[in-house]
Amino acid sequence: MKRFLRLWQVARHDFRVLWHAARDPRRPRWLLPAMALLVVYLISPFDLIPDFIPVFGLLDDVIVIGMVVHWLIKRLPPDVREDARAHVFTQRA
Repeated sequence: MKRFLRLWQVARHDFRVLWHAARDPRRPRWLLPAMALLVVYLISPFDLIPDFIPVFGLLDDVIVIGMVVHWLIKRLPPDVREDARAHVFTQRA
């Protein structure tokens, strides 16, 4: 259970960083379309594992989206990424 709690904390932090990076005027041009595709994947009826399968149907979405968000953050320019992280960190404190 502790692992899932830690995973949730990391994912929540990554989502916030990506959100602040998307609002930054220095963001790369590809970021908003990539985020839009991520939302389309989330609401798409086509999945690796269908959603009607208990637990595993939603779990694959959570894992894929978390990995893509983390990958997008790693591809951000360093100044945008660090400013977004700093903004999220100052909101937490």
